[in-house]
Amino acid sequence: MSWTIAQVARLSRITTRTLRHYDAIGLLRPAGTGPGGVRMYEREQLLRLQRILLLRDLGLGLDAIASVIDDQDRRGTREVLGRHRAWLLAESERLARLAGTVQLTIDELSGGAQMDVEELFEGFDPARYEREVEQRWPLAAAESRRRTGDWSRREFAGAAQRGVDLARRFAGFAAGSVPVDDARTQEAVAEHYQWVCLFWTPDAAAYRGLGEMYVADERFRQYYDKHGRGTAQYVCDAMAVYAAANLP
Repeated sequence: MSWTIAQVARLSRITTRTLRHYDAIGLLRPAGTGPGGVRMYEREQLLRLQRILLLRDLGLGLDAIASVIDDQDRRGTREVLGRHRAWLLAESERLARLAGTVQLTIDELSGGAQMDVEELFEGFDPARYEREVEQRWPLAAAESRRRTGDWSRREFAGAAQRGVDLARRFAGFAAGSVPVDDARTQEAVAEHYQWVCLFWTPDAAAYRGLGEMYVADERFRQYYDKHGRGTAQYVCDAMAVYAAANLP
């Protein structure tokens, strides 16, 4: 059985543009082509796409994903997926505890029993995000610390507001169906790239990976999509265009 690129996009909830990009960089080749040159995929490619999306959800960039999948093929996919599954189960348990904490807080604010002080922070792991950044992007994390080490609170606030302003601009373009390669959008992406460079300087692959993380990571996707549904994917696609045209 085989599926067209449009069918795979619908099944996997990613865009046909993303699938074409995966083909172009050799990450996910279709099984062949059908009438009119339409890309066709078989079960083997769907299983590989599942692995790609799993790793993307863990925050890896495409270069790292390709390397990991190659390593999986050498060491055995089942072993590596078993470790990923263990991590996902642990994370789901933590999120369940966090959801319970929020519910208890809602109950207290609605007149229910008062929570113990210790319960207020059940499920939270403030250092988790710092560790996560260190593990995923150690060089970028070190560079960001170097660049922002002497920033004042006002400078941090200004940088944060600049990010919000850009997100709102992208949301407006997305809502207006402005093509991602439109000059207005690409001008905004250029400003976004300069904003990212306040913290670290990504090359083309890293900048594309950052855009993909905006979609794959629920926290980033919510940050952009709260300004308009689909904004995160729009920004991701626009960043890919900018990276291809302007970055080494």
